[in-house]
Amino acid sequence: MNNTSSSADASAAAEAAAVPTPAFSPLYQQIKGLILQNLQSGEWKPGESIPSEMELAARYRVSQGTVRKAIDELASDHLLVRRQGKGTFVATHSEDHVQYRFLKLVPDRGDLDSEGPAQREIVDCKRSRATAEIARALALRTGDAVLQVRRVLSFGGNPTILEDLWLPAAPFKGLTAERLADYHGPMYALFETEFGVRMVRADEKIRALLPDETQSQLLKVSPNTPLLSVERIAYTYNDTPMELRRGIYSTEHHHYRNALS
Repeated sequence: MNNTSSSADASAAAEAAAVPTPAFSPLYQQIKGLILQNLQSGEWKPGESIPSEMELAARYRVSQGTVRKAIDELASDHLLVRRQGKGTFVATHSEDHVQYRFLKLVPDRGDLDSEGPAQREIVDCKRSRATAEIARALALRTGDAVLQVRRVLSFGGNPTILEDLWLPAAPFKGLTAERLADYHGPMYALFETEFGVRMVRADEKIRALLPDETQSQLLKVSPNTPLLSVERIAYTYNDTPMELRRGIYSTEHHHYRNALS
């Protein structure tokens, strides 16, 4: 073999090694992806039942066990809910047991249910332009239209949480301060029932801070009171960011609790 042939073979081998090989995806993961597509398209809406395992197995031409494994994972991800003797349903933020899934602040004594529903004060709801930082968090372009909401949540008459939210304007067209004030359920339930946006997961960053003058006034605390800052990006299906939320938490009578597994 001459040097030219050796060089050509080596070059071909290097090119072959550089081409990524497709990752193997188990069949149940593929079925999970197909069900997710149906959820995202709205074929099965929050609170509605989905077809039985047998029907889905026939639809996708796989075994019932494969469908069951896919549904098990979606239930673990809080996207589906199994109800004994009734079937499997699309999870909804309107259900009691998931209303506080994204709210980890609990009273030092008892739980959030023992305090009764939070009292909500909508301080502001306005349309603005995304800064570079907001645009980056929401996968938008700088200057794109966003809705900016500020509200205070009180428990037992005590202002406890000050929240600033930024939402992409297009999916939430028609959202106003009046609509937020009139709705007495969880905000995420409003998003899914009236705007078709379901929050399925969130990433949070937590740090301690001292309030500025406006924050101390709204939470009725002194400027030297240490508070908890929680920044959250919430995602809908396919990891699409739909909300940036910055919450300032008073921990005088509450603490942040998270279960790790």
